[in-house]
Amino acid sequence: MLTQLQIHHLRNLSQVALRELGQVNIFYGPNGSGKTSILESVHMLGMSRSFRAGTPRTLVTHGEQRCTVYGVTEFATAGQRASVAVQRELSGELQIKLAGEKLRSVAELVAHLPLQVLNAASFDLLTGSPAARRQFLNWGVFHVEQRFFSEWQRFQRCVKQRNKLLRRGKLEHSELSVWTRELAASGEQIHHYRQAYFEVLAPRFRAIMAELSPGLTGLELRYRKGWDKSLAYGDALASSEVADSEQGYTHVGPQRADLRVTVSGYSAAETLSRGQQKLVVCGLKLAQGQIMAESQPRGCVYLVDDLPSELDVQHCRQVCEALTALQAQVFITCVDAKDLEGMWPEGVNPMMFHVEHGRVVERSATDPTQEQPPSGCT
Repeated sequence: MLTQLQIHHLRNLSQVALRELGQVNIFYGPNGSGKTSILESVHMLGMSRSFRAGTPRTLVTHGEQRCTVYGVTEFATAGQRASVAVQRELSGELQIKLAGEKLRSVAELVAHLPLQVLNAASFDLLTGSPAARRQFLNWGVFHVEQRFFSEWQRFQRCVKQRNKLLRRGKLEHSELSVWTRELAASGEQIHHYRQAYFEVLAPRFRAIMAELSPGLTGLELRYRKGWDKSLAYGDALASSEVADSEQGYTHVGPQRADLRVTVSGYSAAETLSRGQQKLVVCGLKLAQGQIMAESQPRGCVYLVDDLPSELDVQHCRQVCEALTALQAQVFITCVDAKDLEGMWPEGVNPMMFHVEHGRVVERSATDPTQEQPPSGCT
């Protein structure tokens, strides 16, 4: 878990030093105060970037040249304590340090501090393009199958090279066939990893949704591999070769896979209310986090932006209880401290932080109006 967090010049957070973080950390305050930027900062420590769209120029505080986020992680089960630092320049240059050593790969950072994000953009899992759902699927596979990332890189190289040949016009069949065979082998392996993960994810998702919303029946999670399910990938590539040559790109494969949620056979995005959709998204993220926690000693950190929005008190409490059951560290935001009062099981004492105008002040969980000593404020 993350035990300390320091933020320098990230959006409206000029200087923030939180030297004591808990299992559950609640950040409350008016809109635009900087609550979501706290979550962004943690996301940078796990992913080297923000979960919001934009450029470094929008991320760095106006008038500054760079933003820096520093944290200390402790994982009791893994026996590790380490400092993590990520710095972004206006130019886009990135520096990452873990335990004082520069990292060459963002993948190393990602493996060190696994994250789950629950925010407005998470609705894309239901209403967005297949790319958002593939990203979710890949994220889960990456954390449970060590061979997946290198295989995915191999596949990306193959499809890029094959598409380059397809766009060339006059094709040497022998040259194309070399890359097609390589692509077929890599694509089948990626599907194998995804399928194995899906077979674990789907029943976990159903079980969690039965707890969160027992009245929501007929809910199913479906995986489509990206080509005709009756064909091997090599045969599917052979069948689409004419169309690939005519249009200059590879039509079938793992890059076309999808993960869909249905209700009695109909799209959940078109059937469910906004509140029900949010519960389904929570179910997907909780199921994935549960699998991640079981497959690695670090578990994962949840970044939850404005959970009470679109959820009634009962369902909000159920999500909080599910997060507690995962033993996940949680960073969660709301407008009013009362929005998340009484949502946590007995024995859970959230740390409360009031955020306003870019300042973060630790408050008492029992009395949110009581300001605490300045160890947690700037």
